[in-house]
Amino acid sequence: MVKERGIILFDGVCNLCNGIVQFILKRDQHDHFQFSSLQSNTSQNVLKQYHLSHNLETFVYVYQNKAFTKSSAALRVFRDLGGLWKLLYALIIVPKFMRDPIYNWIAKNRYKWFGKRNECMLPRPEYKHKFLD
Repeated sequence: MVKERGIILFDGVCNLCNGIVQFILKRDQHDHFQFSSLQSNTSQNVLKQYHLSHNLETFVYVYQNKAFTKSSAALRVFRDLGGLWKLLYALIIVPKFMRDPIYNWIAKNRYKWFGKRNECMLPRPEYKHKFLD
Protein backbone atom coordinates (compact mmCIF):
# COMPACT_ATOMS: atom_id res chain seq x y z
CA MET A 1 0.00 0.00 0.00
CA VAL A 2 1.32 3.44 -0.97
CA LYS A 3 1.19 5.98 1.82
CA GLU A 4 -0.58 9.21 0.92
CA ARG A 5 1.58 12.25 1.45
CA GLY A 6 0.49 15.78 2.26
CA ILE A 7 1.48 18.60 -0.06
CA ILE A 8 2.43 22.04 1.25
CA LEU A 9 2.27 24.96 -1.18
CA PHE A 10 4.34 27.88 0.07
CA ASP A 11 5.63 31.28 -1.06
CA GLY A 12 9.05 30.35 -2.40
CA VAL A 13 10.58 33.82 -2.07
CA CYS A 14 9.43 34.46 1.51
CA ASN A 15 12.14 33.98 4.14
CA LEU A 16 9.57 33.13 6.83
CA CYS A 17 7.91 30.55 4.58
CA ASN A 18 11.26 29.02 3.66
CA GLY A 19 12.16 28.86 7.35
CA ILE A 20 8.91 27.03 8.07
CA VAL A 21 9.64 24.56 5.26
CA GLN A 22 13.11 23.93 6.75
CA PHE A 23 11.50 23.44 10.18
CA ILE A 24 9.09 20.85 8.78
CA LEU A 25 11.78 19.07 6.74
CA LYS A 26 13.93 18.54 9.83
CA ARG A 27 11.01 17.09 11.81
CA ASP A 28 9.25 15.05 9.12
CA GLN A 29 10.45 11.70 10.42
CA HIS A 30 7.79 9.70 8.58
CA ASP A 31 8.36 11.34 5.16
CA HIS A 32 4.78 12.60 5.17
CA PHE A 33 5.18 15.98 3.45
CA GLN A 34 5.94 17.12 -0.06
CA PHE A 35 6.47 20.75 -1.04
CA SER A 36 5.87 23.05 -3.96
CA SER A 37 6.49 26.76 -4.36
CA LEU A 38 3.34 28.78 -5.07
CA GLN A 39 5.27 30.36 -7.94
CA SER A 40 5.54 26.99 -9.75
CA ASN A 41 3.34 25.45 -12.43
CA THR A 42 2.74 22.45 -10.17
CA SER A 43 1.24 24.67 -7.47
CA GLN A 44 -0.80 26.58 -10.02
CA ASN A 45 -2.34 23.30 -11.19
CA VAL A 46 -3.11 22.25 -7.61
CA LEU A 47 -4.72 25.63 -6.89
CA LYS A 48 -6.91 25.26 -9.99
CA GLN A 49 -7.82 21.69 -9.04
CA TYR A 50 -9.11 22.86 -5.64
CA HIS A 51 -10.63 26.09 -6.98
CA LEU A 52 -8.31 28.30 -4.93
CA SER A 53 -7.04 31.69 -6.03
CA HIS A 54 -3.35 32.32 -6.64
CA ASN A 55 -2.72 34.03 -3.32
CA LEU A 56 0.78 34.43 -1.92
CA GLU A 57 -0.67 35.57 1.41
CA THR A 58 -1.27 32.00 2.53
CA PHE A 59 0.17 28.58 2.26
CA VAL A 60 -1.96 25.63 1.31
CA TYR A 61 -1.93 22.14 2.75
CA VAL A 62 -3.50 19.41 0.65
CA TYR A 63 -4.13 16.04 2.26
CA GLN A 64 -6.64 13.28 1.55
CA ASN A 65 -8.15 15.26 -1.34
CA LYS A 66 -8.90 18.29 0.84
CA ALA A 67 -7.20 21.67 0.67
CA PHE A 68 -6.69 23.77 3.78
CA THR A 69 -5.48 27.37 3.93
CA LYS A 70 -4.25 29.91 6.45
CA SER A 71 -4.46 28.93 10.13
CA SER A 72 -6.34 25.72 9.36
CA ALA A 73 -3.48 24.60 7.11
CA ALA A 74 -0.87 25.46 9.73
CA LEU A 75 -2.68 23.58 12.48
CA ARG A 76 -3.20 20.50 10.30
CA VAL A 77 0.49 20.48 9.40
CA PHE A 78 1.35 20.47 13.11
CA ARG A 79 -1.10 17.62 13.64
CA ASP A 80 0.43 15.55 10.86
CA LEU A 81 3.99 16.40 11.88
CA GLY A 82 3.44 14.21 14.91
CA GLY A 83 5.31 14.17 18.18
CA LEU A 84 4.49 16.91 20.62
CA TRP A 85 3.78 19.27 17.71
CA LYS A 86 0.41 17.60 17.21
CA LEU A 87 -0.73 19.08 20.53
CA LEU A 88 -0.91 22.48 18.81
CA TYR A 89 -3.78 21.10 16.77
CA ALA A 90 -5.93 21.63 19.86
CA LEU A 91 -6.04 25.31 18.81
CA ILE A 92 -8.43 24.24 16.05
CA ILE A 93 -11.20 24.74 18.64
CA VAL A 94 -10.59 28.49 18.35
CA PRO A 95 -13.00 29.64 15.64
CA LYS A 96 -11.48 30.40 12.25
CA PHE A 97 -12.84 33.97 12.35
CA MET A 98 -10.57 34.54 15.37
CA ARG A 99 -7.52 32.59 14.13
CA ASP A 100 -7.29 33.87 10.57
CA PRO A 101 -6.98 37.61 11.35
CA ILE A 102 -3.80 36.82 13.31
CA TYR A 103 -2.55 34.69 10.42
CA ASN A 104 -3.41 37.48 7.94
CA TRP A 105 -1.53 40.08 10.01
CA ILE A 106 1.62 37.94 10.04
CA ALA A 107 1.27 37.15 6.31
CA LYS A 108 0.83 40.83 5.46
CA ASN A 109 4.01 41.80 7.33
CA ARG A 110 6.23 38.77 6.65
CA TYR A 111 8.40 40.42 3.98
CA LYS A 112 8.94 43.48 6.16
CA TRP A 113 9.81 41.42 9.25
CA PHE A 114 11.69 38.47 7.72
CA GLY A 115 12.74 39.64 4.27
CA LYS A 116 12.33 38.28 0.78
CA ARG A 117 14.56 36.39 -1.66
CA ASN A 118 14.99 37.23 -5.30
CA GLU A 119 14.25 33.66 -6.30
CA CYS A 120 12.86 30.46 -4.83
CA MET A 121 15.11 28.37 -2.62
CA LEU A 122 16.79 25.26 -3.95
CA PRO A 123 16.38 22.24 -1.68
CA ARG A 124 19.40 20.47 -0.28
CA PRO A 125 20.15 17.20 -2.11
CA GLU A 126 18.87 15.02 0.74
CA TYR A 127 15.47 16.76 0.55
CA LYS A 128 15.15 17.08 -3.22
CA HIS A 129 12.78 14.07 -3.44
CA LYS A 130 10.28 15.96 -1.25
CA PHE A 131 9.88 18.83 -3.74
CA LEU A 132 7.45 18.48 -6.62
CA ASP A 133 9.12 21.02 -8.90
